[in-house]
Amino acid sequence: MADSVMPAGSVPSVGADRGRLRSAVTTVVRSVTVAAGVFAPGHLGELTRQVPFELVDAVLEQTRATERRLRVLPSRVGVYFVVALALFPGLGSTKVWAKLIAGLDAGLRVSVSGKALRDLRRRVGAAPLRALFEVLAGPVAQPTTPGVRYGRYRTVAFDGCVSIKAPDTGRNRCWLGKMRATNGVTGYPVVELMTLVETGTRALLGAVFGPPATGETDYARRLLGLLDRDMLVLTDRGFDAAEFLTELAGTGAQFLARLRSTRRLPVLARCDDGPYLSRIGELTVRVITADITVTCADGTRYTANYR
Repeated sequence: MADSVMPAGSVPSVGADRGRLRSAVTTVVRSVTVAAGVFAPGHLGELTRQVPFELVDAVLEQTRATERRLRVLPSRVGVYFVVALALFPGLGSTKVWAKLIAGLDAGLRVSVSGKALRDLRRRVGAAPLRALFEVLAGPVAQPTTPGVRYGRYRTVAFDGCVSIKAPDTGRNRCWLGKMRATNGVTGYPVVELMTLVETGTRALLGAVFGPPATGETDYARRLLGLLDRDMLVLTDRGFDAAEFLTELAGTGAQFLARLRSTRRLPVLARCDDGPYLSRIGELTVRVITADITVTCADGTRYTANYR
């Protein structure tokens, strides 16, 4: 699959107004090469350059999700469709499908219903997408990429969110439950997502998700196997639990974790440069206190105290 744009020519129109160029018209002839037949809709410009057909076919075969008979909507197209749904989260399935086929000639465009697209997602299932993620996830920065290293360490970060809403169905309520609110429970079930990312590039090294009741550190534990001795892990205040930090240190990675304001730590020894040594559980740590000011592009300044 290739997508090339070639300028066929330009015709400038020069007026008498001081000899300046007043308008220009350019005719662009666009050539798009796609897979043959019903596989043609599996094309979304740059996406198929990053995720080639051969890789998608391989994970489908590995997970036994390849179609048993050639359909109007093959499994390969289904994988690209699901990825496209994530690229356009504000659109419905039929509008995302329209984007997939927008560059195709009329003879290759397939008009499908929302039900057909829903059935396609169910037929493909989650396993090929999981396998595809495991192949593609990982650090991408080069040694000279800014914002990805501190000294000899590659900086990575844990962070999560609970803002992904799911349909309020019986199955989702049984799986996800509902989050508590001041006056009862929230309107929609939500999915908690926990990620390990490379700073600077935001490339995902790993991700897990599930019910919010499980907790951030429990999800982060499932990603500890991705850490190594060449990494410096950055975390926010939700990750300063003694047991979790001990397990994190056991991976060989270094870490810099912000402490909650309510945590009181004993001072074991003062360091010459200001910080002090303390203990969190079985772990000896160095505690640094600093006032950090962030200046935004519009000149707004925020200052906060960090430990």
